[in-house]
Amino acid sequence: MNAACPSNSRYLSNKTFDEIELGDCASLTRTLMPEDVKLFAILTGDINPATIDPKYSESGMFREAIAHGMWSGSLISTVLATQFPGPGTILVDQSLRYTRPVSIGDRIEITLTVKQKFTHNRHVLFDCTCVNQEGLEVVHGTAEVLAPSEKVTRLQQDGHIPAIRIDDKHARFTELLARVKGLEPIPTAVAHPCDAESLKGPVQAFQAGIIEPILVGPENKIRAVAEENGLDLSGIRIVNAAHSHDSAALSVSLVKTGDAEALMKGSLHTDELMSEVIARANGLRTNRRISHVFVMQVPTYHRPLLITDAAINIAPTLEEKVDIIQNAIDLAHVLGIAEPKVAILSAVETVNPKIESTLHAAALCKMADRGQIKGGLLDGPLAFDNAVSIVAAKTKGIQSAVAGQAEILIVPDLESGNMVAKQLEYLANALTAGIVLGTKVPIVLTSRADTAETRTASCVIAALIAHAQRARLKENP
Repeated sequence: MNAACPSNSRYLSNKTFDEIELGDCASLTRTLMPEDVKLFAILTGDINPATIDPKYSESGMFREAIAHGMWSGSLISTVLATQFPGPGTILVDQSLRYTRPVSIGDRIEITLTVKQKFTHNRHVLFDCTCVNQEGLEVVHGTAEVLAPSEKVTRLQQDGHIPAIRIDDKHARFTELLARVKGLEPIPTAVAHPCDAESLKGPVQAFQAGIIEPILVGPENKIRAVAEENGLDLSGIRIVNAAHSHDSAALSVSLVKTGDAEALMKGSLHTDELMSEVIARANGLRTNRRISHVFVMQVPTYHRPLLITDAAINIAPTLEEKVDIIQNAIDLAHVLGIAEPKVAILSAVETVNPKIESTLHAAALCKMADRGQIKGGLLDGPLAFDNAVSIVAAKTKGIQSAVAGQAEILIVPDLESGNMVAKQLEYLANALTAGIVLGTKVPIVLTSRADTAETRTASCVIAALIAHAQRARLKENP
């Protein structure tokens, strides 16, 4: 071997002590991904919030012990064991100095160079250096190994490691339910819950202490669905309605009279319910544009995602997007995100006069600079990959506090937003909740195909909003 670092090969071949020369080196490049954080937490049993909870780690940083002592150190061991000297190597001693933190998305290059050889015991001392994508040193030190005495060569495929994904949707659901533990249940008018899933949702939310449902619809039909599915309606109020349109009107009137502090869609069509909500005379309008937000917990993403608007505003204007963004920011505050990062999506990350969404993005960012949108950090236009992937953003040279760390995604139109949200739900196993904002009370608006779990999760979001509204009214009666 010469002083040049070896290139990758189909074969995994070691270097014996006699073959190793002073100045020989080997290198490896790896990118720190969010999944690495979870895997290290599982392997070590370290579940300190500063390690795995984005709330305590907004920049995506590991604690120093995890970031350097384990991840960077393990990569040095990987080079020693698989490349140079390779199979048969035994680590004897390691001394590392951690000079700079490593964050998610950083691309780290590890280089090991032979510094000394000790003939009497076949030990080799390596100089170890790790630098990030900006060429800045993050780790420096030495490693001493017992070099192999026999030659070993095998195909790289023999060492193939399968991809590992950590996903516990039930745990995410349980964590969401814990957000309302100890809070008073919110009276909620449920419009026309006349099929299994639309009735299971409010019943499950009632049993979990999230809401006090008022079931509005044909009583005989509601009770028949409950009996058929083994649902206990004890303690739940039912308001009889002739049909779905009557259910929608009565549900809205319960909110208007103060009997309900939230509204929930059952098995009726969205247009049927929303036509009563937006009615000029007796509806639930405010000065804000009404908009919908999908609140999603995606197992492959390290932050909550709020996607808007994917259900109500078909092709929102620039002016309408101002309200859509402000609604989402206000919801993020209720969810405990102090300064949500808002990515305004388009197909590209540069302003293009031929693509209206990029012009909207540029204008919206400037409006935020001027205080016309408050409480969040905006950037755009950003393509979807740049919004949710630090790696993609860094590869494209995007310098942004939002890129790769977005918590709110502002889509160009309903079609694109609906596709993004449904893909995350059905292909990425996201835990999903749907809520309508910009109205006098929160409205749980889910698809008729949604499960009881999704409906219950949506009730949690509605309850948090309702409690926040109670607190505001108490402060400003």
